[in-house]
Amino acid sequence: MRGGPALALALLAMTGPALADPAPQAAPLRVLSMNLCTDQLAMLVAAPGQLVSVSHMARDPLVSAMVAEAGALPVNHGQAEDILRYRPDLVLASVYSAPVTLDMLRRLGIPVAVFPPENDMEGIRDNLRLMGEVLGREAEAGAIIDRFDADLAALAAVPPSGRRAALYAANGYTLGRGSLADAILSAAGLSNVAAELGLAQGGVLPLERLVMARPDLIVTSQPYPGGSRAEEILSHPALRALTAEAGAEAVSDSDWVCGTPHVLRAVARLAGGAS
Repeated sequence: MRGGPALALALLAMTGPALADPAPQAAPLRVLSMNLCTDQLAMLVAAPGQLVSVSHMARDPLVSAMVAEAGALPVNHGQAEDILRYRPDLVLASVYSAPVTLDMLRRLGIPVAVFPPENDMEGIRDNLRLMGEVLGREAEAGAIIDRFDADLAALAAVPPSGRRAALYAANGYTLGRGSLADAILSAAGLSNVAAELGLAQGGVLPLERLVMARPDLIVTSQPYPGGSRAEEILSHPALRALTAEAGAEAVSDSDWVCGTPHVLRAVARLAGGAS
């Protein structure tokens, strides 16, 4: 089992002396998830009836890859009062979840498992393993990892295209080296222009720099309903001219937001379009 800082951080968040969460001795029977990404990991791994609630975001098709599964579960909005009514014996959260809420749950004696973000394919494996551990479903999590690895290996059998791709979203936001999106591009045989330009994680890529970089593919996100000034840059004449020359791929954000095996749908789509 791979350790590494991400898994160590998650385990410390659950059991470290600073947080003093009681470690459950048996598999929890009533598990609540208050974060979109732990929602999906839990829905993949949990036993029938073990998961009693997921966050309301799990039902949003713009960001959730498991809307149908979430539709069968009650939802919560991440507030302590909302969570307590489900009487959970374990709460699943993210490092980005509200600290005040997590502290209150701990003071009430409710164990909280805090998961780090997944920034690469190994991070997906780590969090699946961790979910298996906290739910008492190690074998089921291991089987999911095995399928994930087999599917990833099948996609990796396609030779890299050598093409350069640029992720470009509202406000000119992009994702560079060390991000899950960068790992998805790499798995699809594409190099990331943002990483090439020295951007790490996320940040704004000025349109002028994007045009000068002349990528072979522009990867954009699905637009949200209604108008938005933040998205106006995506219809800029310079970007339209660049995409007309290089080509564009509109991706489903739901396959990219969280590190789950569903990222392979994004990999397959990009690999097909990059050949």
